[in-house]
Amino acid sequence: MRRAVFLGCVMFFVGLNLALAKEATPVFDDPIYEARFKSLAAELRCVKCQNQSLVDSPAGIADDLRREVHDLMHEGKTDNEIVEYLVARYGDFIRYRPALKSSTALLWFGPAALFAIALTVLLVNVRSKKRQHIDETTPLTAEEQARVNALLDTEETAGEKKA
Repeated sequence: MRRAVFLGCVMFFVGLNLALAKEATPVFDDPIYEARFKSLAAELRCVKCQNQSLVDSPAGIADDLRREVHDLMHEGKTDNEIVEYLVARYGDFIRYRPALKSSTALLWFGPAALFAIALTVLLVNVRSKKRQHIDETTPLTAEEQARVNALLDTEETAGEKKA
């Protein structure tokens, strides 16, 4: 009985360790290659997490991509070749800073264009409000003065009737 309980506990903890164990990130013997790997992985986006780099992402696909980058580096590929390989496979989305081309021009210039449009609308709105504002020293036309006098006379006679 004790043996069965002991074996059950051992199997439970071994299974728990296997379930919680994380796959090791690629290791380099040369610190220069390791620094190159980290800088390259920091420039690439996890396709699952979308807002995390390959360095930061805990997703399984990020582990696969890190291993892929590691293998490509060991094959002697340059950083540009590795990035182009991944872009061909996953699209421009995998890069944090996509290349400037016609399909990504909106990403690069869209925010500046929206800001310019908003600033133009604001300036036009402010100028039109200034034009509509009538200065207090501007004299009334004869027609406007007659209308004001008629309104004032009407109010005075109505006030006298109430009192």
